[in-house]
Amino acid sequence: MKIAILSRNASLYSTSRLVDAARSRGHSVRVLDPLRCYMRISRSGFEMHYKGRALSGFDAVVPRIGSSITFYGTAVLRQFEMMGVYTPNSSDAVLRSRDKLRSLQLLARQGIDLPMTVFGDYPDDTVDLLQMLGDPPHVIKLNEGTQGQGVLLAEKRSASQGMIEAFRGLYANFVVQEFIGEAGGGDLRCFVVGNRIAAAMHRQAPEGDFRANLHRGGRAAPVTLSEQETEVALRAAAIMGLGVAGVDLLRSRRGPLVLEVNSSPGLEGIEEATGIDIASAVIAEVEAGVVAEAR
Repeated sequence: MKIAILSRNASLYSTSRLVDAARSRGHSVRVLDPLRCYMRISRSGFEMHYKGRALSGFDAVVPRIGSSITFYGTAVLRQFEMMGVYTPNSSDAVLRSRDKLRSLQLLARQGIDLPMTVFGDYPDDTVDLLQMLGDPPHVIKLNEGTQGQGVLLAEKRSASQGMIEAFRGLYANFVVQEFIGEAGGGDLRCFVVGNRIAAAMHRQAPEGDFRANLHRGGRAAPVTLSEQETEVALRAAAIMGLGVAGVDLLRSRRGPLVLEVNSSPGLEGIEEATGIDIASAVIAEVEAGVVAEAR
């Protein structure tokens, strides 16, 4: 097969691992910077060029699109789809997962439990908005933040109001959620590939923080998921329409809660923590998808 990987940096761990896995399985693979792809859209068909040359003949494309280029990156991915190229994560699925509020709405509608969340725009409604949520602490999240960036903890109602006013002053989109204290600053990253969990790890926030992201100094260790946690993670990825996803869960008194569904989950932390070759699992899923589409 001929596989394209959409990534701004070929030397990134996740990108290079996918390249190595694809080549070790006998495939031709090329890393394409999405911002250097440009396209023609017409009634007669779809065309893509890259650095002055036409792109053609690809069987599959694996998106590794950063949040800062979501709009353009998904436009490029959509163009590949229009050209008949298979992808495990469609452009629409990536867009759904990038919008935290939309993701939570879709998950909740399908019965997936998650931290109680409120969202509002008008300043005069802030007091009632926080009453809808309940007593602090409250977690305030930028709608398109990643790796723990733009996630703040307000331990008093006055602090919640102050942070909300500050975010509104910056014209930022954000949600406010209940704080799940019993999680103890830990969460679960479930790496979904197709219809199975390829690997899972427990991430623990450093002392004095509540964000367990490895990029914020969190520690990781392999973990065995319960049957319920496995089911919730797989359902969450399926609801988003993602064939490859990182589903983050919190362990709470009322069961597993979905924090986020990530369409471009990193491989480095979870491969190091679990020793599992996730890159090869992703490429195997791509192979199966191409074969299934050809039938």
